[in-house]
Amino acid sequence: MDSTRDEQHWHEIARRYDLEPGPINLENGYFGRMSRAVLEQYQDNVAFINRSNSIHVRQRFEQGENVEIRNQLAQLMDADPEAIALTRCASDALQSLIRNYNRLQPGDQVLISDLEYDTVKGAMRWLAQHRGVEVIEIAHEHPVSFDSLVQTYREAFTRYPRLKLLALTYVTHRTGLVMPVEAIASAAKEHGIDVILDGAHALGQIEFNLAQLGIAFAGFNLHKWIGAPLTLGFIYIDPRRLADIDPDMGEFHYPATDVRARTPYSTPNFPALMTLPLVFEEHRLLGGSKAKGARLNYLRDLWVSEVRQLPGIEVLTPDDPRLYCAITSFKFTDKPDQQVMADRLLKEYNLFTTTRSGASFGSCIRVTPGFLTSAADIHVLIKAITELSAISL
Repeated sequence: MDSTRDEQHWHEIARRYDLEPGPINLENGYFGRMSRAVLEQYQDNVAFINRSNSIHVRQRFEQGENVEIRNQLAQLMDADPEAIALTRCASDALQSLIRNYNRLQPGDQVLISDLEYDTVKGAMRWLAQHRGVEVIEIAHEHPVSFDSLVQTYREAFTRYPRLKLLALTYVTHRTGLVMPVEAIASAAKEHGIDVILDGAHALGQIEFNLAQLGIAFAGFNLHKWIGAPLTLGFIYIDPRRLADIDPDMGEFHYPATDVRARTPYSTPNFPALMTLPLVFEEHRLLGGSKAKGARLNYLRDLWVSEVRQLPGIEVLTPDDPRLYCAITSFKFTDKPDQQVMADRLLKEYNLFTTTRSGASFGSCIRVTPGFLTSAADIHVLIKAITELSAISL
C-alpha cells in the first residue's frame, strides 16, 4: 500500500523523533534529524568510546567494525566497497576530488554553473591559481526545462573545446532543481570531459545508480536525508578511475591503490560512525529513497500547486517530476529583499524558512519539508504565502 498521503502513517514515524518546541521547520535541507533510537545509540557510543578510549577503537573498530560499516554503505549505494571512503561531509569529499584530480594541464578549462555550491565553486577557482587552468562559469537562464539544461551544457562543451572537467550538482541547494545528470554526463563523455558530482542532497530522497548515471567521481552526505549524525559523508571513486585522483597531499597511511588514501587521515567521529548500521536499517524500514522521496515530493506538490499561479509569486523550481524533489524555492516578485518576507513568514505565521542567493535569478526563499512535516504544516504555508502575496499587491 502506498503510504505517501497517509498522514497517520507519517505521524507514527514522526513520533520516533524528538522535536523541540518552536516554529514549523521548513528548512530541513540544512541537515536531518536523527531518530530517537539513533540519538540514544549515538549518546551511548560517545560514553562508551570515552570510557574505553583507544582500546576498543584499536582492537575492534579498526580491526573489523569499520570494514562492515563500509560494506553496508556500499550495499546501500549498490557499489563496490573499494569505491568508497568515509569523510566528514560531501564538501570534504568534493574538495579532495577537485584538488587531487590529476588529468589537468595548464591551459585546460574547467566548468561550473551559477547553481553549484559555493564551496565547490571556490575549489574549482582554486584550480585556476594552482594548476593554471581557465574556469568557465555559466548561468542557467530561468525558467529551465530538462532539454534546456542539457542543451546549455552541450553548447558549452562545443564553445569551449579545452574543457576537461565539470562540477555538477545533482540537487541544487538553492532551488532543489534536480539536474539531468545522466544526459549531461553522457554529453560530457562525448567530449572527453570528466564529471565530479555533488550528491549532497540526492542521497536518501532520489533513487539512482552511479554506474547508470555514468559518474566516476562523487561526494555525498549521510547527515541530510539518510538520518545519520553530523560529521558523516563519503567519497566515491570508480575503482577503474582511481589512478586519476592522486592520494590526498601525499597521504601514505593507505597504499595508493586504496580509495581511502584520497581523503585526509585523521581521528574520525567514532561514535557517529558506529550508529551507521542502525541508520541504514531505519532507512530501509522506512522504504528507502523511493518511499522517502515520494512523501517529500507529495508535500512539495501540495504547496506549489496552490501558490504557483498567485499574482506576485514566482516559483523557481519547475514541475517536471524529473527536475524536482523536496526542496523548492520561490520569491515575492515585488520585493527586492526576500529576507524581509522570510522574516514575516516566521514572525506572523511561525514558519521557519531560509533565503538563498547567488544564482542568476537573484534572491529567493527556500522551502524544504522533512519527514516530520505534516500536510497541516504545509497548509499553514499555503495560507501564509496567499495572504502575504495579496498584501504585497
